[in-house]
Amino acid sequence: MNTTELKGTWNEQKGKLKQRFAQLTDNDLIFVEGKKDEMLGRLQIKLGKTKEELHKLIASL
Repeated sequence: MNTTELKGTWNEQKGKLKQRFAQLTDNDLIFVEGKKDEMLGRLQIKLGKTKEELHKLIASL
């Protein structure tokens, strides 16, 4: 998944992630160009998943 694909549907995906994982906050899900790795790192810590698992999870939403 590239940055353009992720940004293109991010608001929809963000809502689905918050529904599925109630512990996530808006601050955890802030996606600003250049901050992709930081956001994924926060999600890894909060959800206990690898980057590969997160990419699959986000793609499946």
